[in-house]
Amino acid sequence: MAFAAAVSLPLLLLAMLAVGLLLGTARANAEIRTVAAPADQTQATCDGENLAVQLGKTNPEALAAARAEAAAVPNGDSKLWKIEKSGVAPSWLFGTMHITDPRVVRMPDAARTAFDSARTVVIETVDILDPAKAQAALMAKPELTMFTDGNTLVSFLDEEDAKLVESELANRGIPLALVSRMKPWMVAGMLALPQCELARKSSGEEFLDIRIANDARRDGKALLGLESIGEQMAAMADLPMEFHIRGLVETIRLAELMPDIMATMTELYLQGEIALIMPTILAAGPEANADDIDGYAEFERRIVVMRNHVMAERSAPILAEGNAFIAVGALHLPGEEGLVTLLQQDGFTVTAIR
Repeated sequence: MAFAAAVSLPLLLLAMLAVGLLLGTARANAEIRTVAAPADQTQATCDGENLAVQLGKTNPEALAAARAEAAAVPNGDSKLWKIEKSGVAPSWLFGTMHITDPRVVRMPDAARTAFDSARTVVIETVDILDPAKAQAALMAKPELTMFTDGNTLVSFLDEEDAKLVESELANRGIPLALVSRMKPWMVAGMLALPQCELARKSSGEEFLDIRIANDARRDGKALLGLESIGEQMAAMADLPMEFHIRGLVETIRLAELMPDIMATMTELYLQGEIALIMPTILAAGPEANADDIDGYAEFERRIVVMRNHVMAERSAPILAEGNAFIAVGALHLPGEEGLVTLLQQDGFTVTAIR
């Protein structure tokens, strides 16, 4: 795919991809995965290009600036952290990526060793392990994921955008009527994922968090969750409808960029360069406009930062017992209000393991 195509990449597109990754267990995936996957899954290859590599060839100054920006982010250069406090057995914090790429699903040796030694394993939500329970939880509050007031997806789209959405859904074999009552972020989160990832999920392959949870159960470890799936859905539902609609439309308009974005996120994740992911992708395009910056800032505050504080608070009593392995999305680790910093502020010594 031509690198130059990334010049129009908006922040909202990245937000919608993050929805597909951070909230990869959304009901939309389960309901429409049989029609969303390519008919010939062997053709759904993950063939994106790492934008960091491309930047290094075409614009090394931009890549250097992205690296400098990433270096200024606290705790952004590792996905495995050792958590210690006097008198308590060490615990571990591991950043995950909610995808089925075999390279991601196979944990690094150091993380696997930490997992094997842990007595308790913690993931974002254990609801993902029981589809019936998750479905029941969402049905108890249908307004989080569905329009329940008589509106439909088309109610918030102008004529041109409505045709665009309907056409893209048709290309994936999804009738508009099937998703018309779904909130736009549910649809956008599904459409943001490249076909190769949808195909693997549709065939039943586990993403990393599911693998960790199932391995914990197999080994007889205590398994806990930090959130409910309802709380995750509520976080997305809290964002303005305008943000969701713009995100859906931009996701469709720039769908051809997704393989490159996914490749970039995956390879930087594998290298442990978590804080470099966003600056690298943004370095591929021009300066974002004010509306996109404001929209993404609100997205980050509600979907990442506010949840970080909840996760840190609920992790504290678990860490006080020691010998725990906590696995959450890697985007929750870095930053001044990232999980690593918040745990340090709670009196833990948190050390990167590279």
